[in-house]
Amino acid sequence: MTQPTWPEILTTALSGEDLTVSQAEWAMRQVMRGEATDAQLGGLLMALRAKGEAVTEVIGFRDAILDAAVPLPVDSNVLDIVGTGGDRYGTVNISSTASIIVAACDIPVVKHGNRAVSSKAGSSDVLSALGIDLRLSPEGVARVLDEAGITFAWAAAFHPGFKHAAGVRAELGVPTAFNFLGPLVNPARAEANAVGVASLDIVPIITGVFRTRGATALVFRGEDGLDELTTTGYSRIWQVANGDMHEFDIHPRDLGIPTAQMDDLIGGSPEENADTLRRTLAGERGEVRDIVLLNAAAGIVAYRLSQDPAQADRNMIQRLTEARDEAAAAIDDGRATAKLEAWIAASTGAGAA
Repeated sequence: MTQPTWPEILTTALSGEDLTVSQAEWAMRQVMRGEATDAQLGGLLMALRAKGEAVTEVIGFRDAILDAAVPLPVDSNVLDIVGTGGDRYGTVNISSTASIIVAACDIPVVKHGNRAVSSKAGSSDVLSALGIDLRLSPEGVARVLDEAGITFAWAAAFHPGFKHAAGVRAELGVPTAFNFLGPLVNPARAEANAVGVASLDIVPIITGVFRTRGATALVFRGEDGLDELTTTGYSRIWQVANGDMHEFDIHPRDLGIPTAQMDDLIGGSPEENADTLRRTLAGERGEVRDIVLLNAAAGIVAYRLSQDPAQADRNMIQRLTEARDEAAAAIDDGRATAKLEAWIAASTGAGAA
């Protein structure tokens, strides 16, 4: 079979046609190996942005990135709670806090993330501020999961090929396909996913990839633009299971949660957000606890769905309410704080890469 070429790839994209999976995979392999020039990559990214990225293209990109990733020796029967970023609000670290609470409910979590891009403090910034060692070998990351039930796969360490695109992305200065690939390339290849999406436009792409790969996911977006389930008003949830998708609208009052103001959810520096995270896990009540519990509930629901497909037929509000109550209990009886301390201890004893 004839290999694609850059002129062929670029001509196809510039004409407004979607790349096939194999064409997209070939192009991203070139990028991950450092064999694509800045002009070739920049041209491709802008051509795709202009016509709109297609599911086939993102599937090809994802497959190439995962093939080039540093292997992570863990079972894929885990949960990832992650957001695409890009909402520009700079909230406290909702998904990181929710991940710890979910792990305290005996659900294995492999969180995939990176340093801050659109917020003051990304997941790795805050976890580092908490004392969690992120400079671990793949074996160390896996060992932490075995010992603590939660671990962190730092994107920069597991996807070294990303460095070949960093300069082009920075110079372009506009969102590209790379901005929403993060939630799709967890090296654990998590079978359960809770994914927050800031832009409504990319929901069909994210859900389309999950449907194609047969994964279980709750994809959600706050109507205020948060890449989280929000407590300021309505959120939309897209449930993906067994290749099927169903959409839901929820409001915090459906779960007995008071409506918040966005100002109540804004974070600060990594150290400030780490302090907020600790206080929330210790039982501090208020708007941050409310939104963290709601998003922890989404993670629990996603994982339970991956374990029992029949959950898809149950009422979404009922499932979220039950999971929220389970998450609240994990805070109030001390399991959440204990889980954080166990994670810190396991990571500092696992040895750096």
